[in-house]
Amino acid sequence: MRILTKAFLALCVAATGQAQAITVFACEPEWASLTRTLLPEVSVRTATTHLQDPHHIEARPSLIAQIRGADFAICTGAELEAAWLPMLQARAGNPKVQNGQPSMFFAAQHVELIDPFKGTITPFSGDVHVNGNPHFHTDPRRVLQVAKALATRLGSLYPEKKPLVDQNLANFESELQAKIAIWEKQLQALKGRSVITQHASFGYLWPWLGLKPVADLEPKPGMPPTAAHLEKVLAISKTQPPIGIIIAQHHDPKPARWLAGSMGMPSKLLIIPATVTDDQPGAITRWFDQLVTQVTGLAK
Repeated sequence: MRILTKAFLALCVAATGQAQAITVFACEPEWASLTRTLLPEVSVRTATTHLQDPHHIEARPSLIAQIRGADFAICTGAELEAAWLPMLQARAGNPKVQNGQPSMFFAAQHVELIDPFKGTITPFSGDVHVNGNPHFHTDPRRVLQVAKALATRLGSLYPEKKPLVDQNLANFESELQAKIAIWEKQLQALKGRSVITQHASFGYLWPWLGLKPVADLEPKPGMPPTAAHLEKVLAISKTQPPIGIIIAQHHDPKPARWLAGSMGMPSKLLIIPATVTDDQPGAITRWFDQLVTQVTGLAK
């Protein structure tokens, strides 16, 4: 009887621990990874992967269920998820993760954005953002800014976790700062060189790398490349020769392949993930390692 009682109590304790686990809904895998880096014990559900365009996600019932059960949500903001996140929030009816609540964290509110759209938005404007380019996770310095703000928020919401969060933030900051110094030495060969790209997925990466984007495969943000536009890009490449063509993994590679072949440089087409390929701790550092290695390889 005592053995059974002890076993029952152990199960109750385990169940209680599971019930008290912090459940996090992350719109993008980079923020899922960052949250796990700061607080590894959380349970994270990620809405998107590196193979998806985060502008256009279906508000599936499974995502509604995930955000309904979340204690905390972290998303990019700056209108990146404007086509689907509000619908998830409304249908889930979870008061914790509504806009303006402490448990709803938008990373864009903690960094300076570049290239805000100026003018009148029409149905033909494409994927434009009034507040600025939301793809700032491609700059490791801005990732550090988000990490500090996220650590502050988590420590405020879960004071019993604050010592752990603060220590993990210090470790992450130390590691990433050291890596940035190494990467920037590697990037010296890229300073002032030209590149052809697609969309603004790496808009913050280019200034950090020292690269100059001279043409975009998209005639307008988010609109598929057209034959006429690709011919214009080909003409630009003759007057401003790039070190390569770089596109995100979730884009259709066919237009870029045609352009690379027409330019006589098929080996200089680089298709890379626009975000981390997993949402585990350390994924952000591993992803930047991959980006720097592959992009600097184009200059050789």
